[in-house]
Amino acid sequence: MANYFVGDIQGCFQELSLLLEKVAFNPSRDNLWAVGDLVARGPGSLATLRFFKSLQGSAKVVLGNHDLHLLAIHGKLKRPNPKDHLDELLAANDISSIIDWLRSQPLYQELPTQHLIMTHAGVPPNWNLETLRSRANAVSHVLQSPSYLTDLIEHMYTNDIDQDLPQLSDLEQQIYCINALTRMRYITDSGKLDFSCKAPIEHCNAELTPWFNLPHNLPTDYRVVFGHWAAIMGKTKVTNRLGLDTGCCWGEFMTLWHLESDQKITQNKLKGVKLS
Repeated sequence: MANYFVGDIQGCFQELSLLLEKVAFNPSRDNLWAVGDLVARGPGSLATLRFFKSLQGSAKVVLGNHDLHLLAIHGKLKRPNPKDHLDELLAANDISSIIDWLRSQPLYQELPTQHLIMTHAGVPPNWNLETLRSRANAVSHVLQSPSYLTDLIEHMYTNDIDQDLPQLSDLEQQIYCINALTRMRYITDSGKLDFSCKAPIEHCNAELTPWFNLPHNLPTDYRVVFGHWAAIMGKTKVTNRLGLDTGCCWGEFMTLWHLESDQKITQNKLKGVKLS
């Protein structure tokens, strides 16, 4: 059995298919882990979701910010961005079952035997394993309830909840969890999430620190696999922090990491596939 981890797909299904061909991926024996943002800018969001849904237990997925945004779009809370190629997906005859599958996916995955955690954007430095599990599971509980749109999704669009403070309500804790696990890049000197800078480290304010460069409360032997930050092209220079978003949807390439051999396999963005 092999464990393969893939960076942000963003609807680039053709590139994903070519990557999996390169490693002879077989869902009867292998697992495919996805760091989130299965949908958005590429032309194959529907094919991507149908594929992962079909893998059943062989797929290990976490939700990214674009996946959560799709829930809001499908729920008529937001309008789709024309730059996101979602028309085919939203018009699909199986969209309801796809959405139900998507909202059953967690915000974190764990492989305890390998001391490995996967989230979309990372793990807040002040969180230990127990906090990560309890906070992410609380969000999942709401997402899987019939009233998930009114109880959570319609409230999650805020930059104001940027710090994990003791006085946060249950809803505010859930929003902070979403902000941290799906949107986090930099943290300010005062410990707040910064949502403004998406650039490489050398191009941002010196008062901002990448989350993975700060002292962490996770066990030191735990590896965190994440995506979300194409600008750094997966380069953290930090032991046990592995970034896999290498900007395929922006014209770069998609990265697949084979856990057992610690090897990365890449696939360049296909030419002739127009993205806006």
